[in-house]
Amino acid sequence: MEGKIVDIIAWFEKERPVANSELVFDNPFQLLVSVILSAQCTDKRVNMVTPALFSRFPTAGDLAEASFEEVYELIKSISYPNNKAKHLIGMAKMLENDFGGTVPDNVEDLQKLPGVGRKTANVVASIVYNRAVIAVDTHVFRVARRLGLSRGKTPLAVEKDLTAQIGEDLRPIAHHWLILHGRYVCIARKPKCDECGLRSYCDYYEQKNGNDA
Repeated sequence: MEGKIVDIIAWFEKERPVANSELVFDNPFQLLVSVILSAQCTDKRVNMVTPALFSRFPTAGDLAEASFEEVYELIKSISYPNNKAKHLIGMAKMLENDFGGTVPDNVEDLQKLPGVGRKTANVVASIVYNRAVIAVDTHVFRVARRLGLSRGKTPLAVEKDLTAQIGEDLRPIAHHWLILHGRYVCIARKPKCDECGLRSYCDYYEQKNGNDA
């Protein structure tokens, strides 16, 4: 396992030396809002919605004073708009009341906010504060298991396996490497194995090749 992760990281460092979130944001508050909205929704769709949302509610204080109807109307094209509108307003109120309007810099406090689970907290802590955490979304979960970097059956189990193998300095970018690879190459239904530079390290590819032989 140690040899495999070293080779995979070396490939990513060569082929994708720059890897960032595809969400568009200008500050920690905007990122937090965007990540909450991105649950079970594409970044592309989120980026279509957030400009009007941020224009109307530029700060946590503004969003905390918003009505459900106002927020819902702006995010109704996003998946689960009812729950997300409630979460955004509740999150903004807690930011104002408990954290002085500032996005917390640690995973524990971030998870206290409405609509913020472990994955969202890890994303924000990693991107904004460069914390040595790995957020496991559906893409990271899939890619890690297909490559054989984890056999975990839950996001937390996969997160623990990846954290144990990837050094602290690389965890923030490794999160983006795996997400982008899952989004554009190792896609769920029809992975593009023939054009994947990691296929020689991939358990899924080896198994599929063996089954096809």
